[in-house]
Parts: sequence; structure tokens; C-alpha cells
Amino acid sequence: MSDNIVDRLTAQLRQMAADFEIRPEERIIEGAMAKRLAVSRTPLREALNRLVSEGYMTFTAGQGFFCRALTPEQILDLYEARAAVECEGVRLALQRAEASDIAALVAELDATEPLYEGTSDRLTRLEMDEAFHLSLVRLSGNAELERMLTNINGRIRYVRMIGLNMSQEGASPNRMSEHRAILEALSEGDADRALATLRAHIEMRKEDATEAVRHAFSQIYVRAG
Repeated sequence: MSDNIVDRLTAQLRQMAADFEIRPEERIIEGAMAKRLAVSRTPLREALNRLVSEGYMTFTAGQGFFCRALTPEQILDLYEARAAVECEGVRLALQRAEASDIAALVAELDATEPLYEGTSDRLTRLEMDEAFHLSLVRLSGNAELERMLTNINGRIRYVRMIGLNMSQEGASPNRMSEHRAILEALSEGDADRALATLRAHIEMRKEDATEAVRHAFSQIYVRAG
């Protein structure tokens, strides 16, 4: 079996799951999916197993593979995990990052901030935000933290995309200035302020998660209909 085929299938199915093109908790009919993607069932099953390990799919013995569920509790779990990963990244960055690396991220923010404020495209805004946070974690010098954040970002991306229509997310004109405040605290070596600012920037309340999931479901099923 070609690793290239499995890699391609994994990426394709990961995107389908991230966008909930496969509905939450929908069972994957392997024969139908193999036909849809023009592959045999062996590489498909390998790709699905990979996505189970990544958290995009689940597997139940005797029943098969299912797309992950979408509940407020699971979204909160992912946001808490995101906060833990990013805060650890910043803690390590305070110890390891060179001043020149932080300055480079500030310069990148200077370049992207006008673009962020000048676009109403949700995907563009989300990609800019994700890129900043990955760059922030990269300052830690820990590739595993970066890999974990990439995984979490993929699993909350659809909810965040929907959230960009809600006041909590993309409507805030201060989002990039919050990024700047994090970098200012980091460049000054102020650990308490850097971590508190970051956590306040990315945390989600249960009520927000419930509302975001409700909006997400409405979009998923309107789109499917």
C-alpha cells in the first residue's frame, strides 16, 4: 500500500471532518466512501484509523468509524487544551526565545494587522489568527507543542469559523491589538502579564461554547439540506 495514497486520503478526510462535510457522529459507510473517493477500502481504513488517533474520527467495535461528535463540552475541552498548550509555549518562550525572534513576530504583526482589519473574509481572518498563535508557540522551540496546537486548531476550526459571525470572535476590532499586548509582555519578560493576557484572549465560557455549537449545527444541516 502506498504511503502517498494514505497520506492523501488522510488529508482529504481530515478536511472533510474539520469542515463537518461529514456530519457530527455520522457513520462512515466504508464501501460508499471508498467509491466516492475512488480508492480501495484498505487505504481508506488506514486513513480512518489515523484520524481516530488524531481525534477527528471515532471507532466503535462492531459498528465502524464515525465522525467526531460536536458538543459544547467537547469544544470546551479543546479550548482548555489549547490554552494549556499555548500558555506552556509562552512560558518556554520566555526562557528560550531570542529578542530578535520576538521582534520578527512583532514585525510580522505590523505587516498583517492592516490586512486583518481590512478584510471581512472569515477564512482569511481565521488563518491570520491561527498563523500568529502557531508562530507564538514556535518561539518555545518545542515542535511537539506546535504539532498539538495544529491538531487542536483543526478540530475547533469549524466552530471558530461560525463564531466569526458572533460578537465574541471576529467582530472584535481589538483582536490584533490583543496579540500585540501579548508580545509586549513577552518582550518585557513579564511572565504573569503575558500568560494572563494570552489566557483571557483565547478562553471560552460554557455559554459561548453552547451558542457556537448551536450556530454550527444550524449551518451544517442548512448546508446539507
